[in-house]
Amino acid sequence: MVLNPQAVLSAVVRAAEDKKAHDIVVLDIRGLSVIADYFVIASGQSKTHVQAIAGYVREKLEERGIRALRCEGLKEGSWVLLDYGDVVVHFFLDAERRFYNLERLWGDAKKVDVLVHTAGL
Repeated sequence: MVLNPQAVLSAVVRAAEDKKAHDIVVLDIRGLSVIADYFVIASGQSKTHVQAIAGYVREKLEERGIRALRCEGLKEGSWVLLDYGDVVVHFFLDAERRFYNLERLWGDAKKVDVLVHTAGL
């Protein structure tokens, strides 16, 4: 099944919230990059927590027939990247998130209201 990017985004954010990811930020990078339409950036408390968040997101999307095109960093757990095509997801430990500072790197991107995407799921 193919879902539109907003549906994938909603499923990712909801699953991340369910696993208690914190500081969830969604960046709309349409028009700034051909990589994707959206970046989801969130943090976990520990490597185990980051791994659990990423694993749960993958599980929930696979239940909808959506498989990640790529998954990087799951074994290490300090920065996990899940690539769903139009939606690229980054789960970090706090220190790695501050170091790489994707929000600043993509500072021209519009922040998307996360609450809009979790309503009705």
